[in-house]
Amino acid sequence: MPEPANDRLFHDAEAAVAELTRLYGRASRFLAEHFATVLESGDASRRYRAFYPEIALSTHSHVRVDSRLAYGHVPGPGRYSTTVTRPDLFSDYLTQQIALLIRNHGQPVRVGDSATPIPLHFALPEGSYIDGAQAERLAKPLRDIFDVPDLAATDDRIVNGNFTPQAGEAMPLAPFTAQRVDYSLHRLQHYTATSPTHFQNFVIFTNYQFYVDEFRAMAHALMAGGGAGYTAFVEPGNRIVQAGEKPATGGAEPSRLPQMPAYHLTRPGAGGITLVNIGVGPSNAKTITDHVAVLRPHAWLMLGHCAGLRNTQTLGDYVLAHAYVREDHVLDADLPIWVPIPALAEVQVALEQAVAETTGLEGYDLKRIMRTGTVATIDNRNWELRDQTEPVERLSQSRAIALDMESATIAANGFRFRVPYGTLLCVSDKPLHGELKLPGMATDFYRTQVSQHLQIGIRAMQKLAEMPPERLHSRKLRSFFETAFQ
Repeated sequence: MPEPANDRLFHDAEAAVAELTRLYGRASRFLAEHFATVLESGDASRRYRAFYPEIALSTHSHVRVDSRLAYGHVPGPGRYSTTVTRPDLFSDYLTQQIALLIRNHGQPVRVGDSATPIPLHFALPEGSYIDGAQAERLAKPLRDIFDVPDLAATDDRIVNGNFTPQAGEAMPLAPFTAQRVDYSLHRLQHYTATSPTHFQNFVIFTNYQFYVDEFRAMAHALMAGGGAGYTAFVEPGNRIVQAGEKPATGGAEPSRLPQMPAYHLTRPGAGGITLVNIGVGPSNAKTITDHVAVLRPHAWLMLGHCAGLRNTQTLGDYVLAHAYVREDHVLDADLPIWVPIPALAEVQVALEQAVAETTGLEGYDLKRIMRTGTVATIDNRNWELRDQTEPVERLSQSRAIALDMESATIAANGFRFRVPYGTLLCVSDKPLHGELKLPGMATDFYRTQVSQHLQIGIRAMQKLAEMPPERLHSRKLRSFFETAFQ
């Protein structure tokens, strides 16, 4: 192991993050360097271990903090701690959260090594290539030489609200442990073919490639024109086009697109927009939001197509979700079906204003193209092939106005992970009323509506980005006992 580090107290957030960065860099280099030596020499006679750094706060007071704040304070006296990974990636986030803790409690934070080993897989630099044949030649299994990922340490007990500390164990300071974060960072690279470092704080999920095509065309035009405030555009393979430039630099176009490709229109401080094509279905929706959540984004939206359920709707109309019927089932074990998923005023207002500004309609005229109501999400794409009596009756009783396969999942996971969420869908067919798109109609529909729909989503995100974080991350998403970190 590396030489143990003495714990240090910090009254300054930037200094605390610098120490976290130093400790993490020392530990990860130790593992990476010894792994390279073991592979080269074949010597498996020793075991190597290094630890995640930890940040902790101890308080003995029930001091009353600003009750308007949804985060940045602990609920009562005690010892609180969290392990930390990739402080380089989370530097701004950690600095903000630690500064709030120090300010609100008047106490220093303690930084040092934790008792949680760093798995070798998570210590290696991003993009590392390991020769499997070399590892197989070792006299012992890799897990006898280095620590490997422990699934028991990567669950969501903290964020799900069912974590119970053992006797003498500190209470959690953050919603995710370091190993849980590392697990998701690796999954994001795998699913999106882009580095987590490129993800922005405002994320749009869509279920159609048409939106990606429109986003790429818009982003490339922005970059060619100087960026208009955006600094770069990143595509799968980590291909980067800088503002004012045309050819992509760095990275390599993947031989095939990943399962859920991501595209990033970047601003300083991760204040830009990420678009992810999640494909179809609640399983994909849960998978990607499970992992994006560890980046602690400021908001995510679902922009996609839906079935309009009312005869008064027209193809191309918009649906602004203010409630959800959850028949996706993928979150039943994590967020019981009886938990309501409320509409968030800040997001709803931003979306409605964005629709008005983009279409030129307002007030009563806006109702001609947009309807606010309940969206039902189902896990059976071919529900129409069953006897429709029972599902149609349920949809009618719920007052649903639209049906899709992702929106409720994304909203529910936003609620679960305390990430502000919203949904704006576009009616692409009306199966209950015999209106299905023919090939020619579909082409015209996508050509006209996708561009406008995407512009609305981007404008809404720009409005949310203008809000202070403490307003956007409101108390509505907080439970009885919450972690101090947002």
